[in-house]
Amino acid sequence: MKRKILTIKNLSKRYHDKTDEIKALDNISFDVYEKEFIAIVGPSGCGKSTILSILSELEKKSSGTTSKNKDLTIGYMLQNDSLFFWRTIYDNCLIGLEITDKLTKENKQYVLDLLKTYGLYEFKDKYPSSLSGGMRQRVALIRTLAIKPDILLLDEPMSALDYQSRLAISDDIYKIIKNEGKTAIMVTHDIAEAISMSDRIIVLTKRPARVKTIYEINLTNKSTPINNRKCKEFSTYYDTIWRDLDVHI
Repeated sequence: MKRKILTIKNLSKRYHDKTDEIKALDNISFDVYEKEFIAIVGPSGCGKSTILSILSELEKKSSGTTSKNKDLTIGYMLQNDSLFFWRTIYDNCLIGLEITDKLTKENKQYVLDLLKTYGLYEFKDKYPSSLSGGMRQRVALIRTLAIKPDILLLDEPMSALDYQSRLAISDDIYKIIKNEGKTAIMVTHDIAEAISMSDRIIVLTKRPARVKTIYEINLTNKSTPINNRKCKEFSTYYDTIWRDLDVHI
């Protein structure tokens, strides 16, 4: 039986200026289960990333609740890799541990082990400028994993890459998350990416965003994101979700 680790209930967010109020989120509710991969899709500007910002406590909610299991930790991977050009790959991966005062011998070894496992160890003493965009995203993911989060928040992690690199890195990110037994919530504009990577897809309406539909993604012979695009159910999910995202919603 799946273990629920996070509940979002009636989450709303309003922004104010001197003359007006803009409602970004309106009564968003969903549960998150251990080791689940969730994708959130919706029209451009509907507030998808705002949900991640609230869950990571970078923004305050206006109303509603977000309840998580005790001691649950969250890691946030941004759209851009945001690597510091003056630090080596290894030193970039240690930043989260430095900030949280967890730079122990054990955790430093954990980072080295991650770099070895995911093909980046030979580059640990190189600088970000020496790496391709896809490799930099893998480094950014390892930096996020270094703090051993229970839930990973992924804000369009492949959006800055070209199409071919995007496909390859989606496989890499998916495999790393599954191998490490992590739970993930990913925001994306790419329906195909969402279907190929996720266990559930949450479709939002235009602003103010509400939950329109939640899809359980059940693919025959499900494996890696690239191979999942070949599954017989893929096109049906794509067409259905595309219609949900129609401008008339």
